[in-house]
Amino acid sequence: MRLSQFFLPTLKETPTEAQIVSHRLMLRAGMVRQQAAGIYSWLPLGHRVLTKIAQIVREEQDRAGAQEILMPTIQPAELWRESGRYDDYGKEMLRITDRHEREMLYGPTNEEMVTEIARASFRSYRDLPKNLYHIQWKFRDEVRPRFGVMRGREFLMKDAYSFDVDAAGARHSYNRMFVAYLRTFARMGLKAIPMRADTGPIGGDLSHEFIILAETGESAVYVDSHFLDQNLLDLPVDYDDVAGLQAAVDRFTSFYAATDEKHDATAAAQLGERLLSARGIEVGHIFYFGTKYSAAMGLTLQGPSGDKVVPEMGSYGIGVSRLVGALIEASHDDNGIIWPASVAPFGCGIVNLRVGDAACDAMAGELYAKAKAAGLDPLYDDRTESAGAKFATMDLIGLPWQLVVGPRGAKAGTVEVKERKGGAKLEMSIEAALARLAGA
Repeated sequence: MRLSQFFLPTLKETPTEAQIVSHRLMLRAGMVRQQAAGIYSWLPLGHRVLTKIAQIVREEQDRAGAQEILMPTIQPAELWRESGRYDDYGKEMLRITDRHEREMLYGPTNEEMVTEIARASFRSYRDLPKNLYHIQWKFRDEVRPRFGVMRGREFLMKDAYSFDVDAAGARHSYNRMFVAYLRTFARMGLKAIPMRADTGPIGGDLSHEFIILAETGESAVYVDSHFLDQNLLDLPVDYDDVAGLQAAVDRFTSFYAATDEKHDATAAAQLGERLLSARGIEVGHIFYFGTKYSAAMGLTLQGPSGDKVVPEMGSYGIGVSRLVGALIEASHDDNGIIWPASVAPFGCGIVNLRVGDAACDAMAGELYAKAKAAGLDPLYDDRTESAGAKFATMDLIGLPWQLVVGPRGAKAGTVEVKERKGGAKLEMSIEAALARLAGA
């Protein structure tokens, strides 16, 4: 993509309403535009990141055996009355009456709807286990939406729902998601720490939230620093191995990790210097709640002995749009965003320092064509702007690599390769530069 053709409405000044780093940088980098309090349009740069995050989430859900569906944003109120949550949920729920005077709502979550789908579809224990997920927009009418996409009213979420014949099967489904979450966040360059959590309005008695560390995090957390030395992507995973998966979960929950609400100062003190006190951001939450919804909504199946069984359920959420902000909070500097390669909106930026110079134009054009052919997804800054403005834009939007073409390099047949994280620079040929990026 040529930057002269790309819709990138960057801002030089920080908007006054932006209170935290991610909100400031997302607005300045032209990733989003606020349409109302807590509601945003996602512009091309932001949408590219959002799409890449969603794809990693999707791949890891599929790997763990979950199956993708798509449920509507608008739900009948009667389903929530069946579960008993319609009147309990509070003013965060946006309630709607359609032209036929039917009570509807804009879904903040989908436990009721997916249970209704299961009730209409499952007949026997042989239909289980199943885990159904979707990636869909949600709405919660926050009384004070703030911090940009970190706490908006409309947000994109991956929510999955498992159905099992018994508690042992449900625990295995929970463990599948636990490990899948560790892998999902690790692929984005994040070290997500599982911490015991309250179940809140979802219900149940087993829950973990996944927290990433960031200086601007919303809550205080405490963790054994040895957890941060674990390589989560090296974990061998066989999602059908019940004992092996439980061992993996036991391993990663053996490290002390707690939010401020659940912090045990006495237990934590035993870690000594290994205890890390930091700020954290929640990026995922998983729940096992047994028969809370299946029993309330009359979901029963024929059991192995011909008797009736009520399926055990769990739900598993990842804030996809929230992750965009969380990634920025965890990875930025004074000049802008620093994207991990896996979710960067473009693989690299090509900067032509002197547009109109024949040698620079020829070399930058060759580099752009070869980078596209190599699958590096380049963004080519071919604008007639100053060098300083071009560097500022590239640093702001945070692409992992910058390939700089100037008159001196064009004459010598070399480009400058700059790594955004750390700022290391090297001069090399086009072929060597492309090989370096392909192997990164």
